[in-house]
Amino acid sequence: MGVTSFTGVKVFSTTLARDRENMGENITKWLKENLVNIDVVDKVVTQSSDKEFHCLTITIFYRAKA
Repeated sequence: MGVTSFTGVKVFSTTLARDRENMGENITKWLKENLVNIDVVDKVVTQSSDKEFHCLTITIFYRAKA
């Protein structure tokens, strides 16, 4: 099993409900603007919460195209 190498990380994170609703559109826009120059090698979705706030974080790992 090999290790996937990456040269960059992009993090999308929010605690506000209205921002969570728009997160998919923001990620899609970023990908459309950057997929010419990068290859996505992995992603991690993290959710955390306490009594009042719910945080959603999507982390995209990528490497620059040669």
